Amino acid sequence: MTRHFLTGEELSRDELTTLLERALELKGGRAAGEGSDSLAGRSIALVFERPSTRTRVSFEVGVGELGAHPLVLRGDEMQLSRGESMGDTARVLSRYVHGMVVRSGSDEVVAELAAGAGVPVINGLTPGHHPCQVLADLLTLRERFGDLEGLKLAYVGDGNNVARSLALMGAIAGVEVRVASPAGYQLEPGVAALDTADAREAVQGCGRRVCGRLGEHGRRGRCGPPTRRPRPLPGRRRAAGAGSR
Repeated sequence: MTRHFLTGEELSRDELTTLLERALELKGGRAAGEGSDSLAGRSIALVFERPSTRTRVSFEVGVGELGAHPLVLRGDEMQLSRGESMGDTARVLSRYVHGMVVRSGSDEVVAELAAGAGVPVINGLTPGHHPCQVLADLLTLRERFGDLEGLKLAYVGDGNNVARSLALMGAIAGVEVRVASPAGYQLEPGVAALDTADAREAVQGCGRRVCGRLGEHGRRGRCGPPTRRPRPLPGRRRAAGAGSR
């Protein structure tokens, strides 16, 4: 059965730990000028429905440095723009490439692509999830603290795709993720270990804080900018100096 990486919940704790350990090895090798041939002889499709800078560059360079050939495809360059179904696109691409990375404005589109694909599909970014970004965040925390188990992490900002992925994947890694968002910008109940509108409450006793801006990471592109200025998070100024390891 083909495995995909769409939300991060596909990984067990052991698999996530192994993935981070491997990332540390690759990062150390890159710093020492050493390459990797992990994907030698393979081709990876990088599908971007919208223009991209950081996501495209990071994946294209990363795929190349692992020895594979990155094939960049934009939505307006494919038959998708002429009405071809996502299922047909998935089946066609699966005949030529060994994996796909998709940056899309729809979680449903990526799920449909994965359902029709015969090769692994990786979510590069969607409005609901940003699992690859969170892998990088967890790697940074692993480097800083050594062990993720029992770590407390506070996210201050709107409950967007990054906040959701941090909460979901943090739980797998053993990290207690607390999210502080203004009313109307919060995650759905039960996702984060703590969901509050008080930034002071979220950062109390935390070893690390992550701050986000309202409307970033795909949310603005999906639903437009806020029609009114959100009320500030209670205690945000004081919270900036709070928290401990």
